[in-house]
Amino acid sequence: MRAGRRSFWPFLLIAPTVAGGAFLLIYPMLKAAVISFQHFRMGELIRGGATFIGLENYAELLGGEEFWQVVWRTVVWTVVNVVLIVVLSTGVALMLVRLRRGLRLAVMSALALAWATPVIAATTIFQWLFQSELGVVNWLLVTLGFDSFQGYTWFADGTATFAVLVILVVWQSVPFAALTLYAGLTTIPAELYESARIDGGSGGQVFWKITVPMLRQLFALIVSLEVIWVAKCFPQIWVLSQGGPDDATTTLPVYAFKVARVLHRYDLGSAVAMLTVVILAVALVSNLRRMVRS
Repeated sequence: MRAGRRSFWPFLLIAPTVAGGAFLLIYPMLKAAVISFQHFRMGELIRGGATFIGLENYAELLGGEEFWQVVWRTVVWTVVNVVLIVVLSTGVALMLVRLRRGLRLAVMSALALAWATPVIAATTIFQWLFQSELGVVNWLLVTLGFDSFQGYTWFADGTATFAVLVILVVWQSVPFAALTLYAGLTTIPAELYESARIDGGSGGQVFWKITVPMLRQLFALIVSLEVIWVAKCFPQIWVLSQGGPDDATTTLPVYAFKVARVLHRYDLGSAVAMLTVVILAVALVSNLRRMVRS
């Protein structure tokens, strides 16, 4: 009896967390899935009585050109951000290993501070930095001799707005990935690097033959997490550009919100959200399966 009671106790301890996670994560997703198969608009939101319409919402999305344009834009957005995040965070992690203790602590503190900055606050700061008349970025570029940036309006051009958002998201994401990779680098035995140097291995050879294989699973984990985080990124885009100009920064989460909020097509917005989940699952399933096996 005592052994059985002890074995049941851990499950009892985690039960509140599991229940809270199920209520906050699983229930909304299931509710969105149900709505995506219904005719659910403003009238149904107020008086209820949504009717089941099967796959009509999905057929409308998949048969329209706009949805596929948003999917392609989301893919480009995710690839550009994740590649920059992984490359920059790897460089920062390698730098941290080589810094002296005091300087390393200062850099790590700065990374942690950037990581801890609230998303909306950081986005607002970037709005100020890239402001057309009083922004620091325009002032600095003009000071360096780029007179074409005098009064340049970053958020009136789709490519420029996209670039600003990439800088913002990369800046917010690099600290987590860099600190995680640094922690992984500290677990690699120094004897492996010493043996490689004795054998005449260059810095690049040591990195690709020792560091990358030893941290392959950690790199896979970081890539998976960053793909999820970047693909579902919403607050930065909505606060900075609301998906504009001319839908140049409208990704799938923003598109789902705009469809539901502007058109009051809650059924269509839910279908976009569910297709986003499916796309992410398909994109990451092989990587996650490989990680679990390893």
